[in-house]
Amino acid sequence: MRDRRGQLTPFQWQVLAATATIPLGETRSYKWVAEKIGRPKAMRAVGQALRRNPFPLIIPCHRVIRQDGSLGGYAGQQEGKRKAGLLKTEKEIAAQTAKSHSAFIV
Repeated sequence: MRDRRGQLTPFQWQVLAATATIPLGETRSYKWVAEKIGRPKAMRAVGQALRRNPFPLIIPCHRVIRQDGSLGGYAGQQEGKRKAGLLKTEKEIAAQTAKSHSAFIV
């Protein structure tokens, strides 16, 4: 795979920065990302920017889903299963973390 970090546009960097703010265990829509960066009609461009994400372990592009709640964005059944699995695992981790933190609150 080619190193694309130096080939990202300012728009793509904005998309990645907005996506990085999505908390563990939560999802946001392509529309949400577009609105967050001040480009409310750029949902498809957001999807394309996420497709080119060179930092998938750091920038959680799998947390961005369609407005209707469907996964979208991942080509093929196997990739869709991977995205669904990541989201499920993250929700479980977030719930467990919240539960363990609440045990310390008196």
